[in-house]
Amino acid sequence: MDRLQATFYGVLAALVWINVFRWRTNRLQHIPTLGGPSDPVLSYLSALNYILNSTKILREGYERFRGSAFKVADLESWTIILNGPEMVDEIRKRPEEELSAVESNEEFLQMRYIFGKEPYEDPYHIYLTRDKLTRTLPAILPDVVDELGETLPEYVPTNGDEWTTIDVTTTTQKIVARLSNRVFVGLPVCRHEVYLKMAVSIATDLIKDAFILKTSPHFLRPIVAWLTSSTRRTVRRALPCLRPVIAARKEQISEHGLGQDWPGKPNDMLQWIIENEMLRGAEDEAIIARILLVNFQAIHTTSTSITHALYHLAACPEYIILLREEVGSIIAAEGWTKTALGKMRKLDSFLKESQRYNGISLVAPGRKALKDVRLSDGTVIPTGTMVNMNTHRLHLDDACYPNANEFDPFRFARIREVDGEGTKHQFVHTSNQYVAFGIGRHACPGRFFASTELKALLAYIVVNYDLKVAGDGKRPRNLYFSHAILPSMSGKIMLRKCLLKETA
Repeated sequence: MDRLQATFYGVLAALVWINVFRWRTNRLQHIPTLGGPSDPVLSYLSALNYILNSTKILREGYERFRGSAFKVADLESWTIILNGPEMVDEIRKRPEEELSAVESNEEFLQMRYIFGKEPYEDPYHIYLTRDKLTRTLPAILPDVVDELGETLPEYVPTNGDEWTTIDVTTTTQKIVARLSNRVFVGLPVCRHEVYLKMAVSIATDLIKDAFILKTSPHFLRPIVAWLTSSTRRTVRRALPCLRPVIAARKEQISEHGLGQDWPGKPNDMLQWIIENEMLRGAEDEAIIARILLVNFQAIHTTSTSITHALYHLAACPEYIILLREEVGSIIAAEGWTKTALGKMRKLDSFLKESQRYNGISLVAPGRKALKDVRLSDGTVIPTGTMVNMNTHRLHLDDACYPNANEFDPFRFARIREVDGEGTKHQFVHTSNQYVAFGIGRHACPGRFFASTELKALLAYIVVNYDLKVAGDGKRPRNLYFSHAILPSMSGKIMLRKCLLKETA
């Protein structure tokens, strides 16, 4: 062995021992480890095991450490998993200065490297979604219903009483993209196929970019993002689709004045973002980046939720009949209004139960410790550590939901019949036992829009279509990979126009 090799192996050995020493003195070692060895040298084996067997590991952790914590390895670091409604309440009560949702989200998405510091430091699109979009829901619902009437016949073509087979995952993504962008960018761009492709692909682009960045050294991340970012390329490809619309709207703003109203002024997310970015003197690319960020928040989660619900409907036709009776009678009396959707308790319950039973993530909500935090059970979360809730197991806890491992579509509708429980168990309501939308002040800002969109879409389908699962008629099994819960990517359902009558 020559001197250079000896030096290399000596440095490598020193680094290993330094890591071991740091680990021995790190308070994380006092938190139980599941999924494999906790030794820092072998932690990558634990991370690989967790990616492939997360459901089994999280189930074991919930059973052993309910009301407390354990840790699992991922490819970049250790993550603490908290278990049970008591721990959800701990997360909810902790201030942002201790356990930060903002920094956790940045750690997950690496926004400052992909989009630059401005969307990270001033995420005003989140506040537009939470406040302004929510307030406009009664006004925009007719546009959503109008788009349903155009979109479903296009993506689900039917002929008389013949059944049409669709790939559920890709079809729901297209439908949700169209509906969402009728509200985000309006006509005609919401029907522009190239733009819609960009709106759908932004989710996979952003997740892929973030993974590459998180596995890169910090000092190289700006260069890696510049060289490899699929998200940036998607923003540039969307430019030709939106640039003429942006130019026309800017011209109107210049004519009438920034912040002023005029007859026929668009009232959508694109208009609000243009006005915000004009105050900053930003280029069109910044406007499009914000619009695509809003799409990232909306399309993947909503399309996953409706896919889960459609699989349950198609596998159990008796649910369709009961929902059709409720929806049909309310629509006949009140039309397609926000108030009407609010009265559809069985429909609301069906969506909430599907979200509880299936979900879109095994864990949530994410927090990052900005200082050492001691929990009520004595667990110390060291500064810089990521914290997640064992959400899926919480939702399948019999102590929270009797017969939790059974899909009971009208579970929450029955609970709401009890005096004083009418609003506590709505689809959008969060609690220490139901965290599908997160918890506390950082709960999903778009859940009111998502709920309205999902309810309108599901209501429209049950009154206009019959459904069944293709093949053996059984609901396809979900897929689990690391933290993600995905409905079957290859599953197909069959639809035909409702034989009784057309109601829309």
